[in-house]
Amino acid sequence: MSLRIAVDIGGTFTDFVCLNEETGQLIDEKAHTTPENFANGVINAIKKTGIDLAETVYFVHGTTVVINAVTERKGAKTALVTTRGFRDVLEIGRANRPDLYNYFYKKPRPFVPRHLRFEVDERLNYKGEVLKGVSEDEVVAIARKIREEGVTAVAVCLLHSYANPEHERMVGRILARELPGVEITISSDLIKEWREYERTSTTVLNAYVKPAATRYLDTLQERLEEMGLKVEPHAMLSNGGTATFARSKEVPITLIESGPVGGVIGAAALGKIIGEENIITFDIGGTTAKTSLISRGEVKITTDYKLEWTPKFAGYPVKTPIVDIIEIGAGGGSIAWIDDVGVLKVGPQSAGADPGPACYGLGGTQPTLTDANLIAGRIDPGSFLGGEFKIDPELARKAMEPIAGHFGISIEEAALGVIKTANNNMLNALKLISVRRGYDPRDFVMVAMGGNGAVHGPFLAAELKVGKLIVPNMPATFSAWGMLMTDLRQDFIQTQIMPVNGCDLDRVNAIYQEMEQEALAVYEKQGINPGDIVFVRTADLRYIGQEHTVRTPVCNGIIREEDLITIRKAFDRNHHQQYTFSLDYAPAEFVNFNLTAFGMVKKPEIKKVPPAGSLRDAIKGERVIDFDEHGRLMCKVYARGMLGPGHKIQGPAAIEEPKSVTILYPGQTLEVDDYGNLIIYTGV
Repeated sequence: MSLRIAVDIGGTFTDFVCLNEETGQLIDEKAHTTPENFANGVINAIKKTGIDLAETVYFVHGTTVVINAVTERKGAKTALVTTRGFRDVLEIGRANRPDLYNYFYKKPRPFVPRHLRFEVDERLNYKGEVLKGVSEDEVVAIARKIREEGVTAVAVCLLHSYANPEHERMVGRILARELPGVEITISSDLIKEWREYERTSTTVLNAYVKPAATRYLDTLQERLEEMGLKVEPHAMLSNGGTATFARSKEVPITLIESGPVGGVIGAAALGKIIGEENIITFDIGGTTAKTSLISRGEVKITTDYKLEWTPKFAGYPVKTPIVDIIEIGAGGGSIAWIDDVGVLKVGPQSAGADPGPACYGLGGTQPTLTDANLIAGRIDPGSFLGGEFKIDPELARKAMEPIAGHFGISIEEAALGVIKTANNNMLNALKLISVRRGYDPRDFVMVAMGGNGAVHGPFLAAELKVGKLIVPNMPATFSAWGMLMTDLRQDFIQTQIMPVNGCDLDRVNAIYQEMEQEALAVYEKQGINPGDIVFVRTADLRYIGQEHTVRTPVCNGIIREEDLITIRKAFDRNHHQQYTFSLDYAPAEFVNFNLTAFGMVKKPEIKKVPPAGSLRDAIKGERVIDFDEHGRLMCKVYARGMLGPGHKIQGPAAIEEPKSVTILYPGQTLEVDDYGNLIIYTGV
């Protein structure tokens, strides 16, 4: 057999998907995530399926080890080496306050304390020209101090190294020689983009997580090989591509959103098959709800990601390309609680995998969204996770009692209050990714995924005025399936400011050619044939006098004068889309030149499903579901596995499958398409 495997670690469950290339059979499985050692959850999921890893031809893994190392502050003891005068750049930041009138605001605390930040007396100007060289003796002296502090990782970020990396590379070579065993990260290996604070923050975070990421990936690879894996495993990157474990260990910060992006890539692939270019993805797992937007088939990428950002906290910038995802703490395990002024809140705290929601019976006592859905009849305790994991409605009711008592209402009303609060939080996230970005949700379809996506998706799609919701096959493990639809991907950025009209075309072409050569070298190490590499060029442009840029497509090959006119028109269009105006009479300039290099890999073929029997045969029974404003209604319950192309269901109803359930509201209609997807028409 030829097996293609994807494993995605979530906050509550670890998802596994396996495709048999010879038979087309798909196997999906869930195992509890094991926070004490994430590799155990991966191994447990594989063992549950009983497959033989020796038959694997492709293995890809989405991991939370990087983001957990940062959020839990369990990274390496890290030092920073920077240009003289810039020791405090992490402290100063952007000097901005996201919540202007918050008297209790606290600035982000640097991951490197001040006594571990060292200065080198060197200087480049913004063009990369040397004003003052590097003294080897000075760097050796710094290395001695770092060694005395017991540091295990060093970040090197020198001023203007994006324009000329030679000083950084020299410092990196000296430190590597003087500090054997210490992980060294230099900023020009990560990004060649301006903005000193953001570059420094990204470089420090990469150094901070590098030892932990290396240990985890090495340990997991060793255990997989013990089980028979013979191919090089790949990791899911935050930019929507993949890379080998070996490459991922060099730049682990690119794994910061490793897991969530799989669902976005899967939705884009699904959209191509069913003819939908405009998609809002909606992924609700056990810990978080995540949403992203795909416009005209294009997955949105950002380099303005801020780790731990909230409306009251500035967060830590990560200046690497990341799929643009809005993520909030509103998953099945999100805890319902009463704040200091008596207002009901849901999340961001989560019961996680251990102890989990109260109904799991694993020691959890606080009410969660899963408990609320169970009380409201939206989850059947007898068929949760295919019936292999028993949940207790009485434990859910007992956990909900404090909420009900506080407001003087019934337990059922308290559960609906928790669901409403969570829905409002999720709806706000959906608006942030669509309406607030200048997109009309009525022009999009929604793809619901995750264990809870199809529970809340039909209601939220209607609220957002989205006319059509798609629940794909295996929605609970769809992010893992999406990883099988990804190519290898590397992103390269080079800052070079120059006007569009009258630009140095020789320099522009040289920049793209240099980045393409760098990409070929990276992929050569990963064993990718040059014929399987595809380049996509873009550039960040702005009107002269502006601060921020708009990403604009650029043609491949040699760029000529006439191509600049096309680039400028595309920039004006994109600027109008993003900001509702354009200044086609004003001069514009290039700021960054970008290259995305895809290493194309074989992907699963999505086949049409065979016809099914009578719709009547799919009915499992009936149960009462609380639809809030529609009241408690007796609903038919259908087995999804018995549904096939052409079947139609009128709401209200529940469609159950082993690892998820779809709740169809009154007035909504569901159809099954040729590929087995559930297409819900929301009635708006």
